[in-house]
Amino acid sequence: MTGFGPEDDNFVVELTYNYGIKSYTKGNDFQYVLIQSKTAVANARRLNWYLQNIDNGVSVDAPGGYTFHLLDLDEPEDSDKVRSVSLSASNLTKSVEYWTELLGMKVYEQSHQAALLGYAEKQCKLQLIQVNEPVTHAEAFGRIAIACQESELPAVEAAVKAAGHTVLTPLVSLDTPGKASVQVVILADPDGHEICFVGDTGFRDLSQVDPKADELLDEAMKNDKSDEWFAKNAAAGEKN
Repeated sequence: MTGFGPEDDNFVVELTYNYGIKSYTKGNDFQYVLIQSKTAVANARRLNWYLQNIDNGVSVDAPGGYTFHLLDLDEPEDSDKVRSVSLSASNLTKSVEYWTELLGMKVYEQSHQAALLGYAEKQCKLQLIQVNEPVTHAEAFGRIAIACQESELPAVEAAVKAAGHTVLTPLVSLDTPGKASVQVVILADPDGHEICFVGDTGFRDLSQVDPKADELLDEAMKNDKSDEWFAKNAAAGEKN
């Protein structure tokens, strides 16, 4: 998990690495993450990333191909630096109805081409962008996770079922040995975007910041042998 602060108050990104897989086929489902940070822009320039200019900032693609829009503005002091996550919608009207009427989000901005939704003014927002084609997820898709009170989870699942939408994983309690159990229900919106609602009590226990996280990550990356593994298997393939 990586972000600008604890998960209790900040949007974070979960990065997963699967050994033996060098790349994933991307669909058109994910658009970009919008971050407001002069520091991030300065870092991207210092590290000589390929940048494209956008309004008030730059656009950069991460090594995995995911796009980040970086606003060259002062970082907000009382709200999330991750301003929004943008996803594609094949029918903007239906998607807005789903996220607002069923999942309880508020509309902050809306046009014919996009809608900005969220639960609170100072939190990261969800932006839905109209695309004139079916939304495809291919192999590189992820999911949005949202914490709420455990008592709300049954009602969320029931409302989605009653409306005829998809419940991918009915309400279940997931146990982690030695740690708190967490309740989740996983849904899919009209375009198949996965949404995981997670019980807040267990989630807060599991999402505590590890003071050694940076050190452990650096050590794991230093000791990783993936490049050697890929080189070895590529050589073996050429011999065959």
